[in-house]
Amino acid sequence: MDVAGQFADLYGYAADGVWSAPGRVNLIGEYTDFNEGFVMPLALPHTAVAAVARRTDGVLRLHSADIDAPVTELRVDDLTPLSKYGQGGWAAYPAGVVWALWEAGHEVSGGADIHLASTVPTGAGLSSSAALEVVTALALNDLYELGLTGPELAVLAQRAENAFVGVPCGVMDQMASACATEGHALHLDCRDLTTRQVPFDLAAHGLQLLVVDTRVKHELGDGAYAERRAGCEEGARILGVTHLRDVPYAELPAALSKLPDDRIRRYVRHVVSDDHRVEQVIGLLDAGEVRAIGPILTEGHVSLRDDLRISCEELDLVVSSANAAGALGSRMTGGGFGGSAVVLVEETDAAPVTKSILEAFTAAGHTTPRVFPAVPSAGARREL
Repeated sequence: MDVAGQFADLYGYAADGVWSAPGRVNLIGEYTDFNEGFVMPLALPHTAVAAVARRTDGVLRLHSADIDAPVTELRVDDLTPLSKYGQGGWAAYPAGVVWALWEAGHEVSGGADIHLASTVPTGAGLSSSAALEVVTALALNDLYELGLTGPELAVLAQRAENAFVGVPCGVMDQMASACATEGHALHLDCRDLTTRQVPFDLAAHGLQLLVVDTRVKHELGDGAYAERRAGCEEGARILGVTHLRDVPYAELPAALSKLPDDRIRRYVRHVVSDDHRVEQVIGLLDAGEVRAIGPILTEGHVSLRDDLRISCEELDLVVSSANAAGALGSRMTGGGFGGSAVVLVEETDAAPVTKSILEAFTAAGHTTPRVFPAVPSAGARREL
């Protein structure tokens, strides 16, 4: 992607620089981030790339190579939360970052010209929106010399998505995009944002982690995500804790007995048990028992399917067909209602497992999924 050349063609002058930020896939720990729990994502090689130049007149111009639409022109001091900018509202993500920086007191009032292009699949649960947010935040941090750290940029990007776009997401996606490192999974404590880079060199163990994009688009802004978040918060309130992270796994049966509503009981059971699954996976990886995480991935999918109820027919088919073909374990990943699954396989089994998944989709009459290996990659960075 020659975004610098495209920027010059579009705006008539050279960009000040080019930045990139990756999408992510989450290995384990779903819907735990806004419960101040634990997650374990890794960055993908797929990135959002931005060519950006600083302005001095308060104008913000946004353009995407991936959307057939003209330049969106705004003013920094006119940015309004929960408005839609550009075709399909895509421009709300970078615009929201500018607003979040400005609202937090950072000097970005001069504006910017931004041209974006992305290889992160949209609607696939791989955080294409977080990549847009983080690449914008990093570029403005550099151009305006704000001196913000990766975690600080991630929090501001989350603020943009929560308050400006209107999606009540946790901070995992932005932290993965901003802070992941090549060859590692990111063990993130979503309470204090402490991180640990966990070596995740699957090739050294003769393994692959496949991502299966079902091509079923998901939309986190449709209310289902917010309903589950509200249910988790209600469960925490009934149990007398600020967040479900504070419910010990050993005390889960007693906690569930205090919840009168089956829906909230299911949500609480998933979150507390998924936090525990993150701890189990960390322990196994530290012990070099990488293959042993497979059954935990599958267990996590069952919880997402039955307790959180955010899976769909296509995601369930990935898991069942992959595991039947010899995968070590599989689960849906991301916000659910479509999107992607991850499948842990022996390297020698990657091709036959992929073939089984594709055949199962064909037999069921579903759209052919996209399958590719998840290679733990670097987080956001300046390219030029």
